Amino acid sequence: MRIHPLALALCVPALVLSAGTTKAGKRASGPVTSSKEAKAIAEQETGGKAVSARRTALNGASGGWEVEVRMPREAQGWRCVIDADTHLIHTKTRIPQPGAKAKPEGSPRVIKGTR
Repeated sequence: MRIHPLALALCVPALVLSAGTTKAGKRASGPVTSSKEAKAIAEQETGGKAVSARRTALNGASGGWEVEVRMPREAQGWRCVIDADTHLIHTKTRIPQPGAKAKPEGSPRVIKGTR
């Protein structure tokens, strides 16, 4: 059996390209075990800065993480629940900006009188 040179020339670059591809990032194996890891996942998903993370019960043995994310230049932040097994966001809810100081109610009072 004889292989046509043109067919061989077309197949070789495809084989070289497919052999040279690698995965873009290394996926962590096992459940999310630290708050630092949970915060990194939430920050990557939302584009904000994670303020706090705490363990929470979720649909499985390993549970999940609840992370509050502060969004700069936005009125509201995010509360993300991350599944510890899949490393994915389970739910994402808008919340008042976490870590923000309370706004004063009404205008400041002016007291007139003598010094």
